Amino acid sequence: MTKWTATDLPDMSGRTVVITGASGGIGLVTARELARVGAQVILAVRNVAKGEEAAATIPGRTEVRELDVSDLASVRRFAAGWTGPIDVLINNAGIMNVPLTRTADGFDAQTATNYFGPFALTNLLLPHITDRVVSVASQLHRLGKTRLDDLTGQNRPYKDMDAYYDSKLNLVLFSTELQRRLTASGSTVRSIIAHPGIAATNLVSHTLSGRLMFGTLSFLLNDAEHGALPSLFAATQDIPGNSYVGPSGPGSVKGHPKIRKPAAAGLDADTARELWTLTAELTGTGPQRSTAA
Repeated sequence: MTKWTATDLPDMSGRTVVITGASGGIGLVTARELARVGAQVILAVRNVAKGEEAAATIPGRTEVRELDVSDLASVRRFAAGWTGPIDVLINNAGIMNVPLTRTADGFDAQTATNYFGPFALTNLLLPHITDRVVSVASQLHRLGKTRLDDLTGQNRPYKDMDAYYDSKLNLVLFSTELQRRLTASGSTVRSIIAHPGIAATNLVSHTLSGRLMFGTLSFLLNDAEHGALPSLFAATQDIPGNSYVGPSGPGSVKGHPKIRKPAAAGLDADTARELWTLTAELTGTGPQRSTAA
């Protein structure tokens, strides 16, 4: 079986790609590789100065725009300021295993960054998107629960890893429901899920367990270069909507991109539909029409 790498990327000249959280980690590698093959890459980042430093390392056409996906006001400003087509939106920004902080919208920061923000951003930008939306999930979505009775976590004790698991499961459900809605509307835009396996990036390097794992078990993990491959594959290859792209190795921990399957919970259409409706109400974004219409 051929091992797909960034050297297999097609020419992306004339195409525009927006990548959230592109100032470091797999987002930066994704931005660099897409710009290398000709794409106009927009680094949508919370810290513009850091984004500009990152963009300076990328040969090719780049632009840095401010976007804090955990803040719905920032999401709305970014979307309102956009004109012209977007060929590919990559919802890459994410945080993991952080203490409880509440955003201005009343969401915990992990759920806001990993789920509510991508939901709102995608829906607000959807009229501009011509090809596909790639949402970067995690294999840890398999440990998540969709808490339809308390999406904001206001009525239960906060547990940092549970919040991460749940946010990534909700992102998978969002992506699969988005594809159902796109198909029902006759759109050719595709919604695709990618996950990097376990990649040695700064996502968990701030935690003791992360430092220990990366220090002693790094040979078992993807580096950022390989961790970005599923995102690059999902963003450029002719694959069906609702594809779930991850590393090919055992447990999908490391390896080269391969189409795999998410957890059964991520494919539950009824839960996804109800989750969409509740999230649309909480964020004020996203048509709430039924996919059965």
